[in-house]
Amino acid sequence: MSAPPQGFTPTGTIATTADRRRVVFATVVGTTVEWYDFFIYATAVGLVFGQLFFAPLGANSAIVAFATVGVSFLFRPLGAFLAGHFGDRFGRKVVLMWTLILMGISTALIGVLPTYEAIGIAAPILLVLLRILQGLSAGGEWGGAVLMAVEHAPKTRRGAFGASPQIGVPLGLLLASGVMALMTVIAPGDAFLQWGWRVPFLLSVVLILIGWYVRRRVEESPVFEELAARKEKAQMPIVQLFKKHALLVLIAALVFAGNNAVGYMTTGGYIQGYATNPEGPLALERGPVLWAVAGSAVTWLLSTLAAGFISDRIGRRTTYIIGWILQLVGVFTLFPLVNTGQIGLIFAGLAILTIGLGFTYGPQAALYSELFPASIRFSGVSISYAIGAILGGAFAPTIATALVQATGSTMAVTWYLAGMTVIGLVATLLLRDRSGIPLGPDSEAEQSVNPIYGLAKA
Repeated sequence: MSAPPQGFTPTGTIATTADRRRVVFATVVGTTVEWYDFFIYATAVGLVFGQLFFAPLGANSAIVAFATVGVSFLFRPLGAFLAGHFGDRFGRKVVLMWTLILMGISTALIGVLPTYEAIGIAAPILLVLLRILQGLSAGGEWGGAVLMAVEHAPKTRRGAFGASPQIGVPLGLLLASGVMALMTVIAPGDAFLQWGWRVPFLLSVVLILIGWYVRRRVEESPVFEELAARKEKAQMPIVQLFKKHALLVLIAALVFAGNNAVGYMTTGGYIQGYATNPEGPLALERGPVLWAVAGSAVTWLLSTLAAGFISDRIGRRTTYIIGWILQLVGVFTLFPLVNTGQIGLIFAGLAILTIGLGFTYGPQAALYSELFPASIRFSGVSISYAIGAILGGAFAPTIATALVQATGSTMAVTWYLAGMTVIGLVATLLLRDRSGIPLGPDSEAEQSVNPIYGLAKA
């Protein structure tokens, strides 16, 4: 039997170029809005939250403030479990709509939250609760966005299509850093502490409305439509996932952990806080540091996009291996350049780092989608991602802050990040490349063959 034409979806219907462009556009817009909301919190932690919500803790205020970034990660698996269950049962699109709403509401509420000075201990408690809601949303968002992009893609372009939700991360960081930097100009000094930091959170309301409009115009994933038409949806997808693929979930999580720990030096607000801390070794102005981070988000975006395309040519695994090597180089050049205190060199250090980050992030959507069978794919990619986020970025800024306080040097942070990079490399080497494997329900048997070296079947 001859292969179906390139424009066919797994259901056998023809997907037009316009359909696919709409999917890619909606995926980019939706994930950018989600990650803007998520990262604006981390940026604010590094700049103001320690002073406004945790000031009574004194010298420990920065560590506790960064710990609230990590708290949300502990709830990402719950968001992933819920989204995976409902996404495998009721569709990718409906989950994406609700994660967008939850993220937007929680972010906007942070923008009107009174500080510790105004309402005392209730302020940090409410802040943490809203951050937890952000974590629940982020836990469910990524898997749905990934599958909408990859399951609509031709099999020879999954890496390129899968890069669309991935570039939402650097775009979200670019937007978050850019808006915060702009507010340091509009509301400099004390005005930034009083009200300037709130504006980026309130802007979320407008962005969520845009994201909602764009996402509602996109068709459901063709793979899920075929599963629904055949009544082959998994009744307990999470139970099946851990019964048959628990080790695969762990290895896939470690792949992401190696990238996430390093990425959260900027997305988690650590570099911003380290460079601008008035009592730290650099004590730089907020604005220039934020613009340097925003600039590095551009290099991250470009390398992520390039890696997605390259993975379609040389495979996901090979692209990842190149990425881990580049990321290791970036880890060892980061702090020597940041510690010069010169904005141009700080940007250079971040830009070098983001090249490796892009190559270990761009192919992830396609890699994860090709690891799990269709009937439990939403659960598989979402939960692997959420666990990887906990093992990687959840407390990376907190760990980095504690290491510097304990040793008086950033070298310990460098070795910590290098170790996480090596863990990601080893996890990648344990996986077979499955680029181009059929994703539809007709090929569940092939999809269920274990991709871990040394194991025959799940």
